[in-house]
Amino acid sequence: MTGLIDRRTMLGAGLALGVAGVANASQTAPERIALWPGTPPGGEGLGIKDETILRSPSGSPDDIAWPHIGTPAMTVARAPSPTGAAVLLIPGGGYTRVAVGRGPGNVARSFAARGITAFELLYRLPHDGWRAGPLTPVQDAQRAMRLIRAGARKWSIDPARVAAIGFSAGGHLVGQLGEHGDAATYAPVDAADSLPARPCAIGMFFPVVSMLPPLAHAQSRRELLGADPSEALARQWSLELNVPATMPPTLVCHAADDKTVKAANSLAMFSALQAANIPSELMIAEKGGHGVPLVEADGTRHVWLKLFENFAGRHGLSAEM
Repeated sequence: MTGLIDRRTMLGAGLALGVAGVANASQTAPERIALWPGTPPGGEGLGIKDETILRSPSGSPDDIAWPHIGTPAMTVARAPSPTGAAVLLIPGGGYTRVAVGRGPGNVARSFAARGITAFELLYRLPHDGWRAGPLTPVQDAQRAMRLIRAGARKWSIDPARVAAIGFSAGGHLVGQLGEHGDAATYAPVDAADSLPARPCAIGMFFPVVSMLPPLAHAQSRRELLGADPSEALARQWSLELNVPATMPPTLVCHAADDKTVKAANSLAMFSALQAANIPSELMIAEKGGHGVPLVEADGTRHVWLKLFENFAGRHGLSAEM
């Protein structure tokens, strides 16, 4: 695959988070929260600026991707009738870019409509030279989880009921968040960093999992680890080889005909979860390719979202569980 992701791949990374559904969004300015109070960790002197590109010349102005992120942030889709549950949504883009709009997408709004406050993550990319290298996106995912919990009263959230979902390369990042959620990857900057970062449950949708051939998605591996990573480094960043006993309950979904990220990634992840005795569930669809649209134009939710809500509900997302 070339460095530029094709349209189908960008659908997987971006439409999964509904960036094309902006026409139905509120016309008010989106609620956007910067993750760091100043320069993010390891960015001193780099001067990285936010940059966006249109995913389609004829598409919506908010149908965009971010090849460079200097100010990582999360966009909030508030639940009109909050249940106390929340979910962090982590988009993909092969670690080359982050495919998410400026306002809440249709998956975020779908969760919000069901009482689950949703947060869409715009995370930094290793290729911009951040000193933490491949840990850079993990820092942002951890910080986002902590800020969500720190703002629990403001958003009417129960801090114990915060889940996370990742899509494509975002599936790899949410897996890292699950495996290393409370690892010290940056120096604390404020009181929020005393809070836990591990989700109560995670969902991995058409995820990048392994960094080892032949399973590895070549682009994600190259962008995260460099052109010729050592086997030891690749193994360190292969989720299926590093599942801890503290891994959150995990749902994994993939399409068998995915030509971009092999479904064998999800099979390997599920096998590793089962071997580690982690509550886990697997769904492999016959058809769908990479980037199954999770909310249709008429608002119909894909079965995977329903599966996740049920699965996460059994593991802490629902108040009665």
